[in-house]
Amino acid sequence: MKVLVVGGGGREHAIVWKLAQSPKVDEIYCAPGNGGIAKIAHCVDIAADAVDELADFAQENDIELTVVGPEIPLMKGIADVFNRRGLRIFGPSRDAAVIEGSKYFTKLLLQKYNIPTAKFKAFDNLDEAVNYLNEVEYPTVIKTDGLAQGKGVVIAENRDEAQKAIEDIMGKRIFGKSGDTVIIEECLRGHELSVLAFTDGKTVVPMVSAMDYKRVYDGDMGPNTGGMGNIAPNPYYTEDIHRETVENILKPVVRAMDAEGRKYKGVLYAGLMLTKDGPKVLEFNARFGDPEAQVILPLLDADLVDIMEAVVDGRLSEMQIKWKNKVAMCVVAASAGYPGKYQLGFEISGLDDVDEDVMVFHAGTKKEGEKLLTSGGRVLSVTALGDKLLDAREKVYNNIDKIDFKGMQYRRDIGKIKPQ
Repeated sequence: MKVLVVGGGGREHAIVWKLAQSPKVDEIYCAPGNGGIAKIAHCVDIAADAVDELADFAQENDIELTVVGPEIPLMKGIADVFNRRGLRIFGPSRDAAVIEGSKYFTKLLLQKYNIPTAKFKAFDNLDEAVNYLNEVEYPTVIKTDGLAQGKGVVIAENRDEAQKAIEDIMGKRIFGKSGDTVIIEECLRGHELSVLAFTDGKTVVPMVSAMDYKRVYDGDMGPNTGGMGNIAPNPYYTEDIHRETVENILKPVVRAMDAEGRKYKGVLYAGLMLTKDGPKVLEFNARFGDPEAQVILPLLDADLVDIMEAVVDGRLSEMQIKWKNKVAMCVVAASAGYPGKYQLGFEISGLDDVDEDVMVFHAGTKKEGEKLLTSGGRVLSVTALGDKLLDAREKVYNNIDKIDFKGMQYRRDIGKIKPQ
């Protein structure tokens, strides 16, 4: 069969890599793809959010399954466009993807259906939001309602920081329309968990848990990023926490979306805080995480095509999904300056020296003649498996040190210092 993957980052490279292992797959296309994806798929020069153009391509090339990586095409209704044309697509509808597209919608949904989350208030007026800061406990959390590439969350230690965040978001409009509404919520304490699940709108099948390292610098310091590393499974995710997460969060939210007329089909990503009162929802994403996909998919001991087709067809309950009894870890190599301003176009060297059992997923790379150049903030995700975390960690760091590009930065404490 022919498969199309939409997107061009590390997540999409991991998806393409896993799909390529299926005996069902003859050809993979990726739009727009990147320098690493080009080695295992045909890269197509169509932007990930050009939904009509992508549907035209799928129709003209007899694509039998399209898999959506990033959130923006989902918010633009790519699944709806494909479904109207009779094209098979893995990913939620626009009405369902709102669970990521609007944090305010999600907070109201969680409140209505008694799904555990932080206390909050939402504001669409800057002055009212600033005045409310006199009533909150610190630290407090300021969030944009809309998408902000993982950077629309500020943990404010005091009132001045909180006011600056609100003025930046609502006054200076640093995230554009995404900041029309801000949410001010209680700061939950504990360990962060990432729990993703496959769902066809009825059955919920959780994946291996993961732990994301969001901050740019060692010791969990500096600004939030899209993710600087990940380990799976999450060491804090016990069997008891798993049961609580599935029964109190994942299943109820899928039922709630169905009850709201927004049947959710695809990957549901729950960002959770493990508090003293149990797991509580920080956020939901409507797709695989990045770099969560880069540690979860290598642990999947099943055919990803079979799973995705079962989701599309509404027969996920028939699937037996197995996972490898290993630990996976990845470290992101990023451009100097990320997550702020950074330069592009630096040559990447050392990839041929990486050990065969280590996976290097490309996030921001492009081919230019024989050269591979940087083309994004997060450039590469170096991933390894081991029987124990220490084994995977040693492999990753031994190999990431073989890779080089001008200004390359990465955290040296992934899998060692655990974020609080």
